[in-house]
Amino acid sequence: MPLDIVHTESAPAAIGPYSQAIICEGRIYTSGQIPIGCDGQLVTGGVEAQTHQVFANLKAVLAKGPSSLHQVIKTTVFVKDLNDFQAINEIYASYFGSHAPARSTVQVAALPLGSLIEIEAIASIR
Repeated sequence: MPLDIVHTESAPAAIGPYSQAIICEGRIYTSGQIPIGCDGQLVTGGVEAQTHQVFANLKAVLAKGPSSLHQVIKTTVFVKDLNDFQAINEIYASYFGSHAPARSTVQVAALPLGSLIEIEAIASIR
């Protein structure tokens, strides 16, 4: 089964030995996206600003797939503090609208670069 590596300059480069995403059998599997810009700098401004940056990164990686948020099947959301869940959930809903992919949300002890949120996704290809 052939695997295609996804790379776009419209999202930050991987900060380790992994790809932004992999395509396999009609699906795109994104790596976890953290709230860093293409310059590699962590977005400041709290969980709201960080969540919006994560979605900007996800959209860019999915578009290169080619896919989109409306083709996402499953997400996993990693958060530093579940007390931020309501704010994250409102922003999350604004990006997906009536499309509601399956989701897991997990509180973790730490995230790369001190991020407050990380999201990974699995989506179908157009």
